[in-house]
Amino acid sequence: MKNGFINDSLIRENLENGKGASKAEIREIIAKSLAKNRLEPEETAKLLQVTDPELLEEMFEGARQLKKDIYGNRIVYFAPLYIGNKCINNCLYCGFRRSNNSIIRQTLSTEELEEQVKILEDKGHKRLILVYGEHPCYGADFIAETMKIVYNTKNGNGEIRRVNINAAPLDVDGYKKLKEAGIGTFQIFQETYHYDTYKLLHPEGDMKSDYEWRLTGLDRAMEAGIDDVGIGALFGLYDWKYEVMGLLYHTIHLEEKYGVGPHTISFPRIEPAIDTDFYDQTKYKVSDEDFKKIVSILRLSVPYTGMILTARENPEVRREVIPLGVSQIDAGSRIGIGGYTKDDYIPDKEQFQLGDMRSLDSIIGEMSDNGFLTSFCTACYRSGRTGEDFMCKAKPGEIQNFCRANAILTFKEYLLDYASDETKVKGEAIIAKELASIEPERRRLIEDKIKLVESGERDVYL
Repeated sequence: MKNGFINDSLIRENLENGKGASKAEIREIIAKSLAKNRLEPEETAKLLQVTDPELLEEMFEGARQLKKDIYGNRIVYFAPLYIGNKCINNCLYCGFRRSNNSIIRQTLSTEELEEQVKILEDKGHKRLILVYGEHPCYGADFIAETMKIVYNTKNGNGEIRRVNINAAPLDVDGYKKLKEAGIGTFQIFQETYHYDTYKLLHPEGDMKSDYEWRLTGLDRAMEAGIDDVGIGALFGLYDWKYEVMGLLYHTIHLEEKYGVGPHTISFPRIEPAIDTDFYDQTKYKVSDEDFKKIVSILRLSVPYTGMILTARENPEVRREVIPLGVSQIDAGSRIGIGGYTKDDYIPDKEQFQLGDMRSLDSIIGEMSDNGFLTSFCTACYRSGRTGEDFMCKAKPGEIQNFCRANAILTFKEYLLDYASDETKVKGEAIIAKELASIEPERRRLIEDKIKLVESGERDVYL
């Protein structure tokens, strides 16, 4: 029995009926999105079928404009931290699958975890996503304990202020333990929304083979009081148009049932992994041009939701795609267990290969060159602006009233504590440009907060 909110025949009907929309229809849909309204599945399906170069460019421009209108030119930074790669599943596409004897299995000890966190803090990170294999030893109690270790590990001015989690779905009681430990966002990727493909890629009897349990994992998180949740699909397992529709229907389900949709949407593409043949066998790989469409259409479909682009993508792709609606990226990432110590590839401890291995500082420098404002802000999470309260401000674009100021303050911290001399110059110029565009009374308030940061105070926010 497939879950009612992912209806295979309805998705296929939407996609078929979406063919042949007129230019006027497509432009009306883009205009609706620019008015900050979520699209209906029938409308998204029409965008997915667009091939006309002129209309595609209008869609790209619409996505760029929405990003500016709702999130400004801010980019939020985070880093992934892989805690353990033990796994009892045998997902055909995954380097961590249990039958892969080329993977060295390891779980970070308390001391090793603290070392990894300190390295990340020394680079300037304030936000982490902790990642776990799917294994009984990585249950709610273990995850909560690792979160506490991360929050309690300080290093000079360095500290982690928001811990997000990517792990196997839990029951309600398990999620409550993470809520008590101070979780930010709980993230579950459905991998593929296509039921038959899901069952094919996740062998029967595995922990992950239950499509329904995974699909409703974020429902249980919401019921436990975690109102910031993240959805995603792994593009390359099935037809990309179908997966975009699945993400939209998942969004609508959460909105209708809980009053708030996902805090973030992720759209990773499948990448090679050690001794994993699936990457070379799949016929559903997504081209760079289609990837641009995915990002733009998701931004147009759900204008107010955060969108995450990871370091799976190479620098060239990231440069091209970020302006199309991305609000969060990781940087300076290493995904091998203990990878921040070695600061290099560790193929036999990694789930897949990264495409962007540049340092956090070099990426911030380049992003500053391109006019983006760096943010490590965690203020909403700690001020109670989460879930429905966050979306009530994000949907009309009012969240910028908080986020731009707090981005400036966290960027100032980074420039003072961690940036190279070259990045400091670029960053100060960006901050000056941002301040100049803010109305005088609010600018004075932010400038007063900046003085506190310059005098040595940290974690200053509105």
